[in-house]
Amino acid sequence: MKKSSLILALAVSAGFPLSAIAQSPSSGQNIAPVYEGFERNPDGSFNLLFGYYNRNWEEQIDVPVGPGNHLEPGGPDLGQPTHFFPRRNQFVFWVHVPADFGDKEVIWTLTTNGVTEKAYGTLRPAYAVDEVVMSANFGAGGQTGFRSSLTGNLPPELTVEGERTMTVGIGEPVTLSAVATDDGKPGRQSISSRSIGQSHFVPNSATGLRLSWFRYRGPGEIMFDPPQTKVWEDRRDGGNSPWSAGWQTPTIPPDNRWRVQAT
Repeated sequence: MKKSSLILALAVSAGFPLSAIAQSPSSGQNIAPVYEGFERNPDGSFNLLFGYYNRNWEEQIDVPVGPGNHLEPGGPDLGQPTHFFPRRNQFVFWVHVPADFGDKEVIWTLTTNGVTEKAYGTLRPAYAVDEVVMSANFGAGGQTGFRSSLTGNLPPELTVEGERTMTVGIGEPVTLSAVATDDGKPGRQSISSRSIGQSHFVPNSATGLRLSWFRYRGPGEIMFDPPQTKVWEDRRDGGNSPWSAGWQTPTIPPDNRWRVQAT
Protein backbone atom coordinates (compact mmCIF):
# COMPACT_ATOMS: atom_id res chain seq x y z
CA MET A 1 0.00 0.00 0.00
CA LYS A 2 1.38 3.38 -0.97
CA LYS A 3 1.87 5.72 1.95
CA SER A 4 2.96 9.32 2.29
CA SER A 5 4.36 11.26 5.22
CA LEU A 6 2.44 14.34 6.30
CA ILE A 7 2.79 16.52 9.39
CA LEU A 8 -0.26 18.36 10.69
CA ALA A 9 -0.27 21.15 13.21
CA LEU A 10 -2.73 23.02 15.38
CA ALA A 11 -3.37 26.72 15.65
CA VAL A 12 -5.14 27.66 18.85
CA SER A 13 -5.85 31.25 19.77
CA ALA A 14 -8.04 33.41 21.92
CA GLY A 15 -7.33 36.49 19.85
CA PHE A 16 -3.94 36.23 20.86
CA PRO A 17 -10.37 43.68 6.60
CA LEU A 18 -8.95 45.42 4.07
CA SER A 19 -10.50 46.19 0.63
CA ALA A 20 -8.20 49.17 0.49
CA ILE A 21 -5.06 47.04 0.69
CA ALA A 22 -2.86 47.37 -2.36
CA GLN A 23 -3.39 43.90 -3.78
CA SER A 24 -0.22 41.87 -4.28
CA PRO A 25 -0.05 39.36 -7.12
CA SER A 26 -1.83 36.07 -6.57
CA SER A 27 1.27 34.04 -7.45
CA GLY A 28 4.86 34.20 -8.60
CA GLN A 29 6.26 36.19 -5.66
CA ASN A 30 8.63 34.91 -2.99
CA ILE A 31 8.31 34.29 0.74
CA ALA A 32 10.29 36.29 3.30
CA PRO A 33 11.23 34.50 6.54
CA VAL A 34 10.58 36.71 9.57
CA TYR A 35 12.17 36.83 13.01
CA GLU A 36 9.34 37.80 15.38
CA GLY A 37 11.30 38.10 18.62
CA PHE A 38 12.24 36.00 21.64
CA GLU A 39 10.64 34.91 24.88
CA ARG A 40 12.44 33.97 28.09
CA ASN A 41 11.73 30.59 29.70
CA PRO A 42 11.54 30.07 33.50
CA ASP A 43 14.86 28.19 33.46
CA GLY A 44 16.66 31.15 31.87
CA SER A 45 16.78 29.71 28.35
CA PHE A 46 15.08 31.38 25.39
CA ASN A 47 12.76 30.61 22.48
CA LEU A 48 13.54 32.42 19.22
CA LEU A 49 10.23 32.91 17.42
CA PHE A 50 9.91 32.85 13.63
CA GLY A 51 7.15 33.40 11.08
CA TYR A 52 6.98 34.34 7.42
CA TYR A 53 5.44 36.67 4.86
CA ASN A 54 4.24 35.08 1.62
CA ARG A 55 3.87 37.97 -0.81
CA ASN A 56 1.25 36.04 -2.80
CA TRP A 57 -2.49 36.22 -2.17
CA GLU A 58 -3.26 32.73 -3.48
CA GLU A 59 -0.13 30.67 -4.10
CA GLN A 60 0.80 28.15 -1.42
CA ILE A 61 4.38 26.95 -1.71
CA ASP A 62 6.13 23.79 -0.54
CA VAL A 63 9.86 23.93 0.20
CA PRO A 64 11.43 20.79 1.70
CA VAL A 65 14.13 21.04 4.33
CA GLY A 66 17.43 21.40 2.53
CA PRO A 67 19.36 24.02 0.57
CA GLY A 68 16.22 26.09 0.00
CA ASN A 69 14.87 25.88 3.56
CA HIS A 70 17.35 25.54 6.40
CA LEU A 71 18.41 26.97 9.75
CA GLU A 72 21.94 27.27 11.09
CA PRO A 73 23.69 26.57 13.35
CA GLY A 74 22.30 23.23 14.44
CA GLY A 75 20.24 22.61 11.30
CA PRO A 76 19.28 22.26 8.61
CA ASP A 77 16.10 20.99 10.30
CA LEU A 78 15.07 22.90 13.42
CA GLY A 79 11.34 22.38 13.09
CA GLN A 80 10.53 24.98 10.44
CA PRO A 81 7.49 24.53 8.16
CA THR A 82 7.80 23.18 4.64
CA HIS A 83 4.26 24.17 3.55
CA PHE A 84 3.68 27.91 3.34
CA PHE A 85 0.26 29.56 3.29
CA PRO A 86 -0.41 32.95 1.64
CA ARG A 87 0.35 36.30 3.25
CA ARG A 88 1.47 36.94 6.83
CA ASN A 89 1.84 34.02 9.23
CA GLN A 90 3.16 35.03 12.65
CA PHE A 91 4.87 33.05 15.42
CA VAL A 92 4.81 29.81 13.42
CA PHE A 93 7.65 27.99 15.22
CA TRP A 94 10.43 28.55 17.69
CA VAL A 95 14.05 27.52 18.15
CA HIS A 96 15.15 26.83 21.72
CA VAL A 97 18.52 28.29 22.72
CA PRO A 98 20.39 28.09 26.05
CA ALA A 99 20.64 30.80 28.68
CA ASP A 100 24.23 31.58 27.63
CA PHE A 101 23.29 32.12 23.95
CA GLY A 102 24.62 35.67 24.26
CA ASP A 103 25.10 37.63 21.05
CA LYS A 104 25.00 34.62 18.72
CA GLU A 105 22.43 34.26 15.92
CA VAL A 106 20.19 31.58 14.42
CA ILE A 107 19.72 32.21 10.69
CA TRP A 108 16.75 30.91 8.67
CA THR A 109 17.41 30.83 4.93
CA LEU A 110 14.45 30.40 2.57
CA THR A 111 14.49 30.29 -1.25
CA THR A 112 11.18 30.56 -3.12
CA ASN A 113 10.39 31.45 -6.72
CA GLY A 114 14.06 32.12 -7.38
CA VAL A 115 14.61 34.57 -4.51
CA THR A 116 16.63 33.86 -1.34
CA GLU A 117 16.00 35.76 1.89
CA LYS A 118 17.21 35.30 5.47
CA ALA A 119 15.87 35.99 8.96
CA TYR A 120 18.28 36.53 11.86
CA GLY A 121 17.25 35.40 15.34
CA THR A 122 19.00 37.29 18.14
CA LEU A 123 18.56 38.25 21.78
CA ARG A 124 18.73 41.98 21.22
CA PRO A 125 16.49 43.58 23.89
CA ALA A 126 14.22 45.27 21.35
CA TYR A 127 13.05 41.83 20.19
CA ALA A 128 11.72 40.70 23.60
CA VAL A 129 8.04 39.68 23.47
CA ASP A 130 5.46 38.22 25.86
CA GLU A 131 1.91 36.87 25.66
CA VAL A 132 0.35 40.34 25.50
CA VAL A 133 2.62 41.42 22.65
CA MET A 134 1.87 38.25 20.70
CA SER A 135 -1.90 38.61 21.22
CA ALA A 136 -1.79 42.24 20.09
CA ASN A 137 0.25 41.33 17.02
CA PHE A 138 -2.35 38.74 16.07
CA GLY A 139 -4.98 41.48 16.18
CA ALA A 140 -6.57 40.99 19.60
CA GLY A 141 -5.73 44.59 20.44
CA GLY A 142 -8.07 45.88 17.76
CA GLN A 143 -7.35 48.81 15.49
CA THR A 144 -5.46 50.68 18.22
CA GLY A 145 -3.12 47.75 18.87
CA PHE A 146 -4.10 47.35 22.53
CA ARG A 147 -7.15 46.65 24.70
CA SER A 148 -7.16 46.71 28.50
CA SER A 149 -8.63 43.18 28.42
CA LEU A 150 -5.25 41.92 27.17
CA THR A 151 -3.62 42.73 30.52
CA GLY A 152 -2.91 39.48 32.33
CA ASN A 153 -3.96 37.42 29.31
CA LEU A 154 -2.51 33.91 29.35
CA PRO A 155 -2.15 31.62 26.32
CA PRO A 156 -4.65 28.77 25.89
CA GLU A 157 -3.78 25.32 27.20
CA LEU A 158 -3.83 22.55 24.60
CA THR A 159 -3.83 18.75 24.83
CA VAL A 160 -3.68 16.65 21.66
CA GLU A 161 -5.37 13.30 22.20
CA GLY A 162 -4.24 10.00 20.71
CA GLU A 163 -0.91 8.86 19.33
CA ARG A 164 1.79 11.38 18.48
CA THR A 165 2.33 9.70 15.10
CA MET A 166 -0.33 7.91 13.05
CA THR A 167 0.10 6.03 9.79
CA VAL A 168 -2.71 5.58 7.26
CA GLY A 169 -2.95 4.78 3.58
CA ILE A 170 -3.48 7.58 1.06
CA GLY A 171 -7.17 8.37 0.85
CA GLU A 172 -7.98 6.78 4.21
CA PRO A 173 -9.52 9.14 6.79
CA VAL A 174 -8.07 9.66 10.25
CA THR A 175 -9.86 11.25 13.21
CA LEU A 176 -7.97 13.94 15.12
CA SER A 177 -8.95 15.23 18.54
CA ALA A 178 -7.67 18.03 20.77
CA VAL A 179 -8.84 19.73 23.96
CA ALA A 180 -8.24 23.46 24.45
CA THR A 181 -9.10 25.72 27.37
CA ASP A 182 -8.56 29.42 27.94
CA ASP A 183 -8.79 32.12 30.62
CA GLY A 184 -11.44 34.01 28.63
CA LYS A 185 -9.25 37.05 27.97
CA PRO A 186 -10.10 38.76 25.72
CA GLY A 187 -13.74 37.76 25.39
CA ARG A 188 -15.49 36.49 22.28
CA GLN A 189 -15.98 39.31 19.79
CA SER A 190 -16.28 39.56 16.01
CA ILE A 191 -14.76 42.28 13.83
CA SER A 192 -17.23 45.10 13.36
CA SER A 193 -18.60 45.61 9.87
CA ARG A 194 -17.42 49.20 10.28
CA SER A 195 -13.96 47.90 9.36
CA ILE A 196 -15.08 47.11 5.82
CA GLY A 197 -13.22 49.17 3.27
CA GLN A 198 -10.89 50.70 5.86
CA SER A 199 -7.14 50.24 5.97
CA HIS A 200 -5.25 49.62 9.21
CA PHE A 201 -1.56 49.37 9.94
CA VAL A 202 -2.34 47.18 12.95
CA PRO A 203 -4.02 43.79 12.36
CA ASN A 204 -7.54 43.51 13.74
CA SER A 205 -9.01 40.09 14.42
CA ALA A 206 -12.00 38.42 15.98
CA THR A 207 -11.31 37.25 19.53
CA GLY A 208 -12.33 34.26 21.60
CA LEU A 209 -10.97 30.73 21.84
CA ARG A 210 -10.61 29.05 18.44
CA LEU A 211 -8.70 26.05 17.13
CA SER A 212 -7.69 24.91 13.65
CA TRP A 213 -5.83 21.93 12.26
CA PHE A 214 -3.62 22.69 9.25
CA ARG A 215 -0.89 21.16 7.10
CA TYR A 216 2.57 22.02 8.40
CA ARG A 217 4.82 19.69 6.43
CA GLY A 218 4.57 17.09 3.70
CA PRO A 219 3.47 16.80 0.07
CA GLY A 220 -0.06 16.49 -1.29
CA GLU A 221 -3.39 18.00 -0.39
CA ILE A 222 -5.46 17.24 2.69
CA MET A 223 -9.17 17.68 3.31
CA PHE A 224 -10.62 18.41 6.75
CA ASP A 225 -14.19 17.64 7.81
CA PRO A 226 -15.48 19.98 9.08
CA PRO A 227 -13.50 22.61 7.14
CA GLN A 228 -11.02 24.46 9.34
CA THR A 229 -10.73 28.19 9.98
CA LYS A 230 -7.94 29.89 8.04
CA VAL A 231 -4.74 30.34 10.01
CA TRP A 232 -3.25 33.00 7.73
CA GLU A 233 -4.12 36.69 7.76
CA ASP A 234 -6.66 37.04 4.97
CA ARG A 235 -7.81 40.59 5.71
CA ARG A 236 -9.82 41.01 2.51
CA ASP A 237 -13.52 41.82 2.82
CA GLY A 238 -15.31 38.47 2.72
CA GLY A 239 -12.04 36.63 3.30
CA ASN A 240 -13.75 34.20 5.71
CA SER A 241 -10.92 34.41 8.23
CA PRO A 242 -10.56 35.79 11.78
CA TRP A 243 -8.97 38.88 10.20
CA SER A 244 -11.83 39.67 7.79
CA ALA A 245 -14.77 41.91 8.68
CA GLY A 246 -17.86 40.21 10.05
CA TRP A 247 -16.20 36.86 10.84
CA GLN A 248 -17.41 35.38 14.11
CA THR A 249 -15.51 32.98 16.35
CA PRO A 250 -17.31 29.60 16.31
CA THR A 251 -19.00 28.32 19.45
CA ILE A 252 -16.75 26.22 21.67
CA PRO A 253 -17.67 22.52 21.29
CA PRO A 254 -18.84 20.35 24.22
CA ASP A 255 -16.10 19.53 26.73
CA ASN A 256 -13.81 21.94 24.84
CA ARG A 257 -12.95 19.04 22.55
CA TRP A 258 -12.37 19.75 18.85
CA ARG A 259 -12.68 16.70 16.57
CA VAL A 260 -11.94 16.65 12.87
CA GLN A 261 -11.54 14.01 10.18
CA ALA A 262 -8.56 14.39 7.86
CA THR A 263 -8.27 12.66 4.49
